[in-house]
This record gives sequence, structure tokens and C-alpha cells, in this order.
Amino acid sequence: MIGITVLGSTGSIGVSTLDVIARHPARYRVVALTANRDVAGLLEQVRIHRPRFAVLADEVAAEQLAQRVQAAGLETAVLAGEEALARVAALDGVDYVMAAIVGAAGLLPALAAARAGKRVLLANKEALVVAGQQFVDAVSRSGATLLPIDSEHNAIFQCLPADYAGNPDAAGVDRILLTASGGPFRTWSPAQLATVTPAQACAHPNWEMGRKISVDSATMMNKGLEVIEARWLFGLGADRIQVVVHPQSVIHSMVQYVDGSVLAQMGNPDMRTPIAHALAWPDRTDAGVAPLDLFEVARLDFEAPDFGRFPCLRLAFEALRGGGDLPAVLNAANEIAVQAFLEERIPFTGIPRLIERALERHTASAPGQSIGDLIMIDEEVRRATERRIARMV
Repeated sequence: MIGITVLGSTGSIGVSTLDVIARHPARYRVVALTANRDVAGLLEQVRIHRPRFAVLADEVAAEQLAQRVQAAGLETAVLAGEEALARVAALDGVDYVMAAIVGAAGLLPALAAARAGKRVLLANKEALVVAGQQFVDAVSRSGATLLPIDSEHNAIFQCLPADYAGNPDAAGVDRILLTASGGPFRTWSPAQLATVTPAQACAHPNWEMGRKISVDSATMMNKGLEVIEARWLFGLGADRIQVVVHPQSVIHSMVQYVDGSVLAQMGNPDMRTPIAHALAWPDRTDAGVAPLDLFEVARLDFEAPDFGRFPCLRLAFEALRGGGDLPAVLNAANEIAVQAFLEERIPFTGIPRLIERALERHTASAPGQSIGDLIMIDEEVRRATERRIARMV
């Protein structure tokens, strides 16, 4: 039995992970489940999966969960806080860790799993955006296995040679092609984008995702963060990572080789496919996903991204090229700006303006900062961005 901790179990990735796990009860057992403050959602998962531990980041919510777990006669131990998240990610009885906490809050628990030598199923792209060098160094030192869960990076992983060791030239890789749906506003004019509401931004045409990730997809920042993540996962610079808008979301990404070959991974847009792949790798297992019907798809369209309509993608490339802690600055400003948009404190077009301002005001540091330094920068950028929002309102 393979023991699994699911970080962020009540989110969309966590729910899909538990769906795949439940299809293979003889192979996987849930050791720990975690959430931020969703008491009802986590309680229901505890009833079904009976983990040893349940963790809520919010201590008040954890007290409520503990009372309800006890009243239900369940034996799961309830823990609270950031240290508890890291603890259940590094437990001796845990083999795999699904790192699916959204945002920079997921960095430290995912890093704890990497340092403990686990198989890390990484759905939290911000861990590599904020601390890419530190994260991959931790994986290397501990002997952990790092498998990407984002559909695009998982697709690239599947299209690379089995013995790929982060050296594209040695593997004959020319570049990678990250596909993007283009989100719900792919054809909208700048005037229309200024009127976008949170409800419209969260209505993704192809994928079922949380609110923050849905907004990131609508601004194409999600693809920008994936570009930075790809740099650390696959060892390619910004000039060898190309974004291709593919509205059908059937080709999840591609690898182009120096001999002219292009390998693509295809499938229905369902996150259970990359989750099942990473759980079973190097084998394959049933994910509960309907097979792709190419006759129903009928056509595949591709177009170049519009950096004028979606400046967040341009800013992400600039942060990657600038290096140092600029990706961490980009991410921190984006998280605050997206939350302000969801709270209707700023317009949709205010998101890239705030991010660009944060990058302009920050001087890139040299590589090699500590995790503590990066967390401090993250906090400083968040405070500065909040002050700018206050002046905008």
C-alpha cells in the first residue's frame, strides 16, 4: 500500500486526486488530508477516506473540525497551522505527496516533502516560481522524485525521453511548446476587458478550476507562471519555451526535437489524467477519464498569444529573463491583485498594472537567496501592492 498525503485536498486538484485514489483501494491509502479553512469539505473527506491526520491551516477552523470529528466518532487526529502542514508532508508513513495548495502558501509544505525524499506530485506551480533553484536543489539532495501535475508540464514530461536528465541538448530537444486555451477572453477587445467581472473571469470554457487559477487563466498569468515552472522542471531558458494558443485544450503540450519531430500528448481536458499518470508512473492506471474521440473534436486550432491583450504573459517572460527574485515579486503582486479583483476592489485590467509596477520598483537580486529571504520579499511585495490598491480605490 502506498501512503499518500494530499495537500489542498478540498480544492479541485485534491478532489480529483481522491477520486483517482478511490478507484484503486488496494494500491493507495490516504495518510493525511489538508485544507485551509473548509471544515465541512474536509470533514466529509475524513468520513470517506479515514486518514490518520487532517490539517487545517486556520486554527479556529481546526478547532471546529476537531469537535466535529470527535462527535462523529472518527479516529483521525486534527492538527492546525503551517508547521502541521509541513509535518504531514514529511511523515515516515507517507510515500507520495500531492502538493495542491494554491499560491505561495503551498511552498513550505511542498518543500518539506522534497526535503524528506518523497515522490512529490507538484500541482503548486508557485513553489517553483518563487523558489525554483532552492526547490530543485532540495529534490537533488534528498533523492526525491518530482513529477509535474499541471496538464501542460505533465504532457511535456510524457513527451521527453524516459531518461531525460534536464539537459535538452543531450536529449536532442530544440524547444517545448506550452499550449494555452486562451481563456474566456481570447477574442475580447481592450475596451471589453476593462469591463470584465469576477463571474465572467471564473467561467473557464474548458477546465473546472478554483477562482484564483481561473482568473490567472483569464489574464494568461497562469501560462506565464507555467513558463517559469517549465524552466526549472526541464532546464530550458525562456527563449526555448514557446506558448501556443490552442482553444480546444486537447493537445496539452508538445516537445520539438532538433530532427524536426514534434511529439504531443493529447486527451480530454480532465485533470485526473495527469494525476493518475503521476501516481502510477512509470506504469499506467485507470483514471476514470473518457477516451478522446477525435471525430468529435474534428479540428485543432493554433494561434500565437497576443501579448498586448494579455500583458501578464509578457511580464512573466520578463521576470524569468530578469532572474533572481523577480519571479517571486511577480507572483506575490499577482496573488494580491487577483484577490483584489475578486473582491471587486480593482478592475480586471488593474491586475497587470499592479504587477508591472511591482516589477519596476524592485531591483533583481543575485541568484541563490535563502527561502527565508524569498519569503521576506514575498511579504514586502504583498504589503506594497496592497498600498497601491488602496490608492487606486
